[in-house]
Amino acid sequence: MSLNTKRLLFFFLLWLALLIKPEALTAQLLGTSKSATEEPAKVPEDSLGRRTPQGTVNGFIKAIGDQNYLRASQYFVLSKRSYRKTAERIRIAKTFQQLLDQGGNLSPSSIISNKETGRTDDDLATGVDHVGSITTSKTAIQLYVENQSDDSQPALWLFSAETVESILSADVSKAKTFLDRILPTVLKERKLGNVPIGHWTVVVVMTVLSYLLARLLVFLIGLLVQKLWKKAATEQGTAIIEALTLPVHMYLTVLLFVAFTQRMGISIIVRQRFGIIIITIGILAFLILLWRMTDFVSMYARSRMSRSGRISAISAILFLSRTTKAAIVVIGIIALLGIIGVDVTAGLAALGIGGIALALGAQKTIENFVGSVSLIADQPLRVGDYCRVDDIKGTVESIGMRSTTLRTSARTIVTIPNGQLSASKIENFTHRDRFIFNPIFNFRMETSPDQMRYLLVELRSLLYAHPAINNSNPIVRFTGITADALKVEVTAYIEAINVETSQEVQEDILLRMMDIIEQSGTSLAYPSQTLYMTRHIPPSTEKSDAISETIKKWKENNELQLPKFDPKRVEELKDTLKYPNDGSYRPNEE
Repeated sequence: MSLNTKRLLFFFLLWLALLIKPEALTAQLLGTSKSATEEPAKVPEDSLGRRTPQGTVNGFIKAIGDQNYLRASQYFVLSKRSYRKTAERIRIAKTFQQLLDQGGNLSPSSIISNKETGRTDDDLATGVDHVGSITTSKTAIQLYVENQSDDSQPALWLFSAETVESILSADVSKAKTFLDRILPTVLKERKLGNVPIGHWTVVVVMTVLSYLLARLLVFLIGLLVQKLWKKAATEQGTAIIEALTLPVHMYLTVLLFVAFTQRMGISIIVRQRFGIIIITIGILAFLILLWRMTDFVSMYARSRMSRSGRISAISAILFLSRTTKAAIVVIGIIALLGIIGVDVTAGLAALGIGGIALALGAQKTIENFVGSVSLIADQPLRVGDYCRVDDIKGTVESIGMRSTTLRTSARTIVTIPNGQLSASKIENFTHRDRFIFNPIFNFRMETSPDQMRYLLVELRSLLYAHPAINNSNPIVRFTGITADALKVEVTAYIEAINVETSQEVQEDILLRMMDIIEQSGTSLAYPSQTLYMTRHIPPSTEKSDAISETIKKWKENNELQLPKFDPKRVEELKDTLKYPNDGSYRPNEE
């Protein structure tokens, strides 16, 4: 074969490959069969809706409502012999309807599983669901539906063979319902929606009667509670009773209606249609109860906070109350949509994703809210407290849901986010039970030992005698000799209700200590680095001699209160000073 011929053959094969679809080429190369890429065939729908337990029950109710008992029999597991006999199939369907009318109860449609697998969270075997019961004076039957197909076939749910057998063994030949005995023939023969008009009339009458009877029972229960409960007349008791009245009334109405209609023999068709309404009323009653209890708890908490002066907590309580109410509304909507048959799974998933996105976007806001809740719960500070947060000192002016404001001594406002505040070191000066008094005196080097002994005794005597000093032992110690002074350190605690009062007491004690220092004949030393120009006043020799004589007498009489004070002397000194001093303004006496 020539070179040109080979080239022509090559280009022809390349052109042919381009014409073939890539998917087909890949399939041919990999040996993939055509059936593998095709979508699996859809399962054909059952014309009677028996793919789920809910569809089976609804289809059966519709069939007996249309009085098509032959079709209704197709929802039963029947033996081959019974299935061949049309009359037998019709008899079984009519018997089942009669038993349901006499005292049967099917679960509401929204509660029955709408999945082909049925319920998997109950104690029953896989492929078996409980859908109701029949209870009469002679009969007690549990109603089950069972999946008749295996895993390789589409689901087919039918009333189980055990249920059908129990229906066949029941004797209903002479049994008549209460309505069958009292209703006139006209109301039983004339029908509306394949149900006798008399049944609809009785349903309306029973609704009104159940409402009125429930109202009477609520009134009687209220009177009984007011007589037996001592706090019923209080504001809180009244609020609790009002919160419970409407939900209890709704629950009693539903319970009475269900009991009356089932005992009187109302058609199962009517009762099944009212099932969703009954459950909806029950859910609404529960939601109303949660709503009113939220209002009561919020009102009670706000009154408690107001009485205790915790005004900042009221905003948090209101926020929590509104959040709880919003959650109640959302939960109620989801529950009601589920009752009427709307699949809320996708909505819940979207809500969860949206909640995560919202939480990520509002991370700081949530952090500040959690911080505000922590501040309200722990109460490290309150409005009006003077405190220090890290390096900031100021008076708390407000505690909000997002931030807290402090007014500093420079009259500026500092706003601190609550998330940051809850993680900071908070030093609260307002709630101190006592104030430290800790002056340090530096006396002149010329101070004699007897003068120092006199100062130590008299300064401590002053602290013992002052009524505003805490009873714990005050400390007055000669702590050292520096290059230019003799050092005496005083430590005591002032009993005062606030900073201003403590400063008044401190001022009084310092003035009295200055009198003692002046009386001792010595004086305070000045720092050596300060040049103090003044006329030289020599120490008073008369005062120094007098002090020495006083110390000598204390020693002779064993009354020198150093290094410790005699407890008897301490008791004699306690509260012997007048505070305020004579001549001071005393508003209490006026």
